[in-house]
Amino acid sequence: MSRSALLWRSATRSDTGRAAGLAFATIASNVLGLIFTVVFARILGASGYGSLAALVSAWIILMVPGSALQIAVAREVSRATAGGSADAGAGVRRWFAHLALAAVVVAAAAIPLRGVIAAIVNVDETWAAAAVPVTAMLWALVGVERGALQGFGRYRAVGVSIVAEATARLVLALALVGVGLDVTGAFLGSALSLVVVGAALAVPLSALLPQPQGGTGLARLRDLLSDARAPVIGLTLLFTLQEVHVIVVKHQATGDTAGSYAVAAVAAKAIVWVAVGLGLYLLPEAARRARTGVDARSVLVRSLGLVVLCAAPMMLIFGLGAEQLLEAVFGDDLTEAAGALPWLGLAMTLLACSYLAVQYLLALGRWRFIWVLAVAAAVEIGLLAGIDADLTQVGLALFAIQLCCAGVMLAVAFRATGSPTDGVFPASSGE
Repeated sequence: MSRSALLWRSATRSDTGRAAGLAFATIASNVLGLIFTVVFARILGASGYGSLAALVSAWIILMVPGSALQIAVAREVSRATAGGSADAGAGVRRWFAHLALAAVVVAAAAIPLRGVIAAIVNVDETWAAAAVPVTAMLWALVGVERGALQGFGRYRAVGVSIVAEATARLVLALALVGVGLDVTGAFLGSALSLVVVGAALAVPLSALLPQPQGGTGLARLRDLLSDARAPVIGLTLLFTLQEVHVIVVKHQATGDTAGSYAVAAVAAKAIVWVAVGLGLYLLPEAARRARTGVDARSVLVRSLGLVVLCAAPMMLIFGLGAEQLLEAVFGDDLTEAAGALPWLGLAMTLLACSYLAVQYLLALGRWRFIWVLAVAAAVEIGLLAGIDADLTQVGLALFAIQLCCAGVMLAVAFRATGSPTDGVFPASSGE
């Protein structure tokens, strides 16, 4: 093997190389997600994409517990492997089995309630609406597999699965739309992609798992869910703030107007995903500093600075060329929200700052900030529900809400220093 090949192999096996690989996989997945949005906004048209966006927004809110469970499983398995336990991962099979049973129960309830779910999301596609909670359960099942593989150090399999899921989602959704399923087919592509990826991950994972012992699987799953309740509640409220306005506008506006607003929201939310990436660094670094008695606020300041730095050119584009941007990317029938886009961009930038504040507070074991997010989510739903289908006014209202929320969250975060004082929940519970 050549010297350059050895250096490359060494780099990819280092901690930095593994982290970079997962980061690249996440970026690639987000790029494929943007392609998904552009493709189906053009295929389904403004009204059809508005319905799809509302369904996806509902799913994103419901998928947060599954994401938190993935973190908890990864932590549990990695601790066992680090301790040299021969039973590392022994509970994974039972965790998966109990979640699978829960998924069946959710499906059994969602099918007869599909009309109610469709009314809540305000879509006509009742079977797609029924698939929303089921898809959230499938996400949790795949999360258990990914978390276990992370715990065993199989980062490459996790990274590949992230890109494969986004690719399968696009391909399967196109196939289902191609046979005439339209919005329902586009959404079901997400569920089917999780089934495919889950089946694929089962192969390498099964070779790593010992047989479960005794009856500890269910109790441990409950413990994991209990330990993760602070980040589950906090992140669910954050993603409610990020997504619920799309559903509210779907109730208030016509199909074409809701579709135009949805694509503008997708463009504005790009900065939030930057914050999500920064959070992967912020939380563990802040937790490490706090535990050693070092003031961790400098990490938060740097992360906030990077968000502002990334947001500045986006806001310039949104302010000077919103209509041209929306027309070029999504089509000339999806530009109605051009006037709202600058305000949406500012609102999502402030939400990104709130996200980083939450990551910082979770790192320090704090949890009482949750009431701030709960109030903000309630105000957002109530205020937007009272606004007619004036998209610019919706954007202004969202900006005002996020300005108040971010102001309070950052004030709370910058007052929090040192080791946890009110942390019933461990600092490592969140991501």
